[in-house]
Amino acid sequence: MPQFREVRNTMRFLSIVLIVFLSACGQPSTGGTASTEQSSDADLSFKYQCESGETIMVSYPTDSTAVVEYDDRRLQMEIAVSGSGARYVGERLEWWTKGSGEGASGTLFRHLEGGTSGEAIQQCAQVADAP
Repeated sequence: MPQFREVRNTMRFLSIVLIVFLSACGQPSTGGTASTEQSSDADLSFKYQCESGETIMVSYPTDSTAVVEYDDRRLQMEIAVSGSGARYVGERLEWWTKGSGEGASGTLFRHLEGGTSGEAIQQCAQVADAP
């Protein structure tokens, strides 16, 4: 029975180490700043060319917000749950991107009550980085 107790103690120790490791992996890096929600002078901005001929400009002032410039409007959006890609919701619309760099897709949807995506309004591809 002493071997069983030793194995059980080892398993308990490894479980604790795994929990601590996974907890650390799930925490966002603050890069030495007080908050990851702070804006910076170098907000990420991207330009998307849509199949309709429209252009959509998107900036990301924080790691959880997007500002979508579309149809002469500035849409303030908050990050939302997505199965893949990055999804932002606000003002009854949602901006959903997949991939990064030139050619990455960006789609503007109507946002339905209940948190689901409605019809696609614009289907776009990222073009050369915006200034």
